[in-house]
Amino acid sequence: MSAKLSFQRFSAKAQTALGWTLAALAVTAGYVGYGWPGVMLALTVVVFWLLLQFSQALRTLRIASQRPVGKVPSAVMLNAKLHAGMRLPQVLRLTLSLGRKLSDEPEVWAWADDEGSEVHVQLQGSRVAQWALHRGRADIDPEVDQAAAPRTEPQPGT
Repeated sequence: MSAKLSFQRFSAKAQTALGWTLAALAVTAGYVGYGWPGVMLALTVVVFWLLLQFSQALRTLRIASQRPVGKVPSAVMLNAKLHAGMRLPQVLRLTLSLGRKLSDEPEVWAWADDEGSEVHVQLQGSRVAQWALHRGRADIDPEVDQAAAPRTEPQPGT
């Protein structure tokens, strides 16, 4: 079990309000504890945090832009790792590739693997609302596919 704190249950507006509230608390605590030098320290920490977030976003986009558009190593693994509420930058970190846009309304992006499987991700407000895995037929062995099909004739000995 992961001990990572998740803010996925909060809306984007609530997360923004929480961030600004924490920044205001840091500035207030800096002023109460150390006066104006404390305020400057708090502002420096807030600006440093924002620069780290910006740097992480740019690194994700740089890595994704160097890969083929809409390609992932395994669409099945991407399907397993997706969950509702993920933001687009989080999806890009999973795929390490920019998606192929399928439609504007609703906003749908697709990532495919070499076997022909494809994941369609529907975004609503830059967050994952739905996703679906479309399996390619190239990865299914015809003998295994026939063995998995229901049989209509009785088996000998039954």
